[in-house]
Amino acid sequence: MYLAMGKNKDYIDITEIAGSEVTTEQLERLCHRYYWAGKYSNGNDVVEVACGTGQGLGYLQTVSKSIEGADISDKILDIAKRHYKGRVQLRQFDVQEMPYGNATKDVVLLFEAIYYIPNAEKFIRECKRILRPNGKVLIVTANKDLYDFNPSSYSYNYYGVVELVDLFSRYGFKPNCFGYMPVESASLRQKLLRPIKKTVVSLGLMPKTMKGKKLLKRLVFGKMVKMPDEITEKMINYEAPVSLQHDRPNHSYKVIYCVAERS
Repeated sequence: MYLAMGKNKDYIDITEIAGSEVTTEQLERLCHRYYWAGKYSNGNDVVEVACGTGQGLGYLQTVSKSIEGADISDKILDIAKRHYKGRVQLRQFDVQEMPYGNATKDVVLLFEAIYYIPNAEKFIRECKRILRPNGKVLIVTANKDLYDFNPSSYSYNYYGVVELVDLFSRYGFKPNCFGYMPVESASLRQKLLRPIKKTVVSLGLMPKTMKGKKLLKRLVFGKMVKMPDEITEKMINYEAPVSLQHDRPNHSYKVIYCVAERS
């Protein structure tokens, strides 16, 4: 799920589109973040910004009081609209200027997209405005502090544990960070290929689009699977992410989760 912040870009080439071929790890990561979000969405008014093609919206609808999805890309939203057929409200807007009244939402979700926002501080100010007291922002992001980290095309700034805590704290939020998918649990093939990946990234040879990365992912991860239009419960075995220390970069988990509560 990615947010196309540039009005002249649709980001469709770098988005995990419903129906496309993905690795089993990508599918696991997708399911896990929505199951995690479901714990905070229960009985609440929720909006997922940068919802992409909306694979998690149907699941969240089963647990939340209300759910809306938003993205800035018409092409990406059209895919979600064709699947949901009006079942979930979908809107187009820039997260730096959200069309909601003050104190109208309980939870804002932004998954794998904070690095596409030109000014993350504007987004956080908007979250503070639209959230009710004790409302929460849930962030999921790739861990930039891994030594073989590969930044995405069109990204602006990546935020690790230290940066997320600092960013949200400056605007009166109480952030807590968690780690998911430990590096040590990776397959032997992935571990052996990490130094090669680092070299490829350093030389600027890593493919930029999802299509370009497909062959590489087959070599590293093996069998590919179809990205579903909509996830359902119990597609994977869910285990809660691990609480992390906030005063140092984390080098042990592939994915960083953050819950920032509005004071």
